[in-house]
Amino acid sequence: MEPQLQEIREQQKASWNKFSPGWKKWDHEILDFMRPFADEIIRSINPKGSDVILDVAAGTGEPGLSIAAMLSDGKVVITDLADDMLTIARENAFRKGITNVEFKACDVTELPFYDNTFDAISCRMGFMFFPDMLLAAKEMYRVLKPGGKIATAVWSGPEKNFWVTAVGGTINRNMQLTPPPPEAPGMFRCSKSGLITDIFQQAGFKNTTETELTGKLNCGTADVYWNLITEIAAPFVSALSNADDAMREKIRQEVFTLVNEKFPDGNVIIDGNALVIAGEK
Repeated sequence: MEPQLQEIREQQKASWNKFSPGWKKWDHEILDFMRPFADEIIRSINPKGSDVILDVAAGTGEPGLSIAAMLSDGKVVITDLADDMLTIARENAFRKGITNVEFKACDVTELPFYDNTFDAISCRMGFMFFPDMLLAAKEMYRVLKPGGKIATAVWSGPEKNFWVTAVGGTINRNMQLTPPPPEAPGMFRCSKSGLITDIFQQAGFKNTTETELTGKLNCGTADVYWNLITEIAAPFVSALSNADDAMREKIRQEVFTLVNEKFPDGNVIIDGNALVIAGEK
């Protein structure tokens, strides 16, 4: 991997470790939000029996833990770049009594597994953050058995994800931030229909499909929404840390206004839209 991409990877690792307490705090809400995407990933790879499955960029453990619970005598290897996220995944596994799992902190572009090891691979909301997406896809292809299946979820465009843009757009409008290059790792990097499908095909996968789905982030109130986003979203927290108290409060109030205008009944349940892309080796 190029030095520039290695630097991005190390920054990402530090960021995910730093924000792991927020992900632990809001785990229930996020898992509910992501459930439709995880369910489609699971449906696509069809885990069963003695399958050995790899879950990449698993964060706090999903969909890997749900997959493990479906296997009669198989197992799931749960991986993530950040050790602190995997610590939460281990705690979740222990709490749920799931024992047919292993945990490994590693980089997706340097997977520490032999060729043709896994029956299936899941990856929920990881691809858009991988510095080199094609290299990541090729590594997944390498460790997947012939005939094995892969499925990943990535966010659709900003126009379909108000839960991101309510804060992100308000920060950008007030602070005139320079947007990152379109090809840089970020939330909407993989939003173009066909992009991941094309990467999968370049890596060697066949029978690729793309499905668009919607999840619902149930916050209840604008205040809960603000707290959740500012405790898990590293780019927003970084931007707000560079604002003085007056600017931060101005942004917060504008976000509250936006959210309350969209949900005048006071019940803040925000749609999030994603693509699930599947293929096989």
